[in-house]
Amino acid sequence: MKRKDSEVDFPTALVVLMVAFLATLFFVSANLSFAASVKKNAPAVAPVSAVEHTEAQIKQLQDALKITEAQKESWNNLTQVMRENATDMDALTKDRAENAKTMNAVEHLKFHRQITAAHLDQLDKFIPSFEAFYAGLSDEQKMTTDTMFRTGEFGKQKKK
Repeated sequence: MKRKDSEVDFPTALVVLMVAFLATLFFVSANLSFAASVKKNAPAVAPVSAVEHTEAQIKQLQDALKITEAQKESWNNLTQVMRENATDMDALTKDRAENAKTMNAVEHLKFHRQITAAHLDQLDKFIPSFEAFYAGLSDEQKMTTDTMFRTGEFGKQKKK
């Protein structure tokens, strides 16, 4: 019997499915033995909470953008949303840290789904505040902001 070009034989499909499944397990697992061995050899670095990270980003943005008095209200609204989001994320990660050792694989995947959903909810809250803030920026501030978001280099712009 002749096979159509669009048909894939069962063994090939099974191999692709297994590779995808194993890759998913590999990338979602926070407790890989390799990762654990790297942690043991790495210098001790205190974990940074989402709140601490957010406060650093707020300071870097404020320093880089030189927020004017006219922009203060939308800036304050934006930073309030950022701080609320960070507090919520810290609560989630604290819960995960307390339960990580007893989570099975299914619970681990469900937790990652919960984190992803939280990120999406936080973006839904963040974007309107950011749009309002961005609309009030000067052209130079917009260019700085665009560069910061494009490169991820908050607070590391070249000074003119």
